Amino acid sequence: MAEATDDRLRLLIERIERLEEEKKGIADDIRDVYAEAKAVGYDAKIMRQIVRLRKMKPDDRSEQEIILETYKAALGMG
Repeated sequence: MAEATDDRLRLLIERIERLEEEKKGIADDIRDVYAEAKAVGYDAKIMRQIVRLRKMKPDDRSEQEIILETYKAALGMG
């Protein structure tokens, strides 16, 4: 029984390691796309913000924008 458990654990660990390696590769690809965008004149920092906003639910995004505007107004920024 212990050998089967050990094999299962080893397989799970190896699977995690493969996924971590894939994740690193994908992160490198994303970084390359941002570098390409920057090279043609886009602002990568703003693009990252847009990507983050697009991931949000519309209601959450609206709420965040309202709070941001409220804080900016309170600080005399807008």
